Amino acid sequence: MPTASAMELPALDPETGLVRVVIDTPKGSRNKYKFDARLGVLKLSRILPAGMSFPHDFGSIPSTCAEDGDALDVMVLTEAPLFVGCLVHVHLIGVLRAVQKEQRKMIRNDRLLATLETPVNQPAITRLEQMDEQQLRDIEHFLRSYNQAQGREFRITGRGGVRQAQKMLRDAVRAFDKDQGS
Repeated sequence: MPTASAMELPALDPETGLVRVVIDTPKGSRNKYKFDARLGVLKLSRILPAGMSFPHDFGSIPSTCAEDGDALDVMVLTEAPLFVGCLVHVHLIGVLRAVQKEQRKMIRNDRLLATLETPVNQPAITRLEQMDEQQLRDIEHFLRSYNQAQGREFRITGRGGVRQAQKMLRDAVRAFDKDQGS
């Protein structure tokens, strides 16, 4: 389980250059977990309605700050679910640009898409354009439905490729460093 110091990991692994993601919610789970930085633990955030579960592993990139004030959200495309708190290395393949209503104001809340990479498991998909269109639509539908079930307005405003995802990562690392006073 991550501790406060685990969330201070650099976003990129210095040896491989790959992006680090801490999984908070496994594929197939109805339970949504969220890291509580103040307590230094993952805690149950909510239980999804019956019949709804995460289509892929969901996590965040440590040492980043997105426009919504949280760490960058990442959906990791895997065949089998990982476990809560698992640190993985991923290859960013794209982004689903999105906005959601928070306190009567629309804010950006994008979702990066990534594929898992290990020293012996190279990703089959390296670009968003290689994904099955139906799989992308299913992910977008899940994100809209997930937020709607919580009474939040959520809209996908577009898609972006690898370069846009990497730019978002660089911007979120800079925002985190600025927030930390680095």
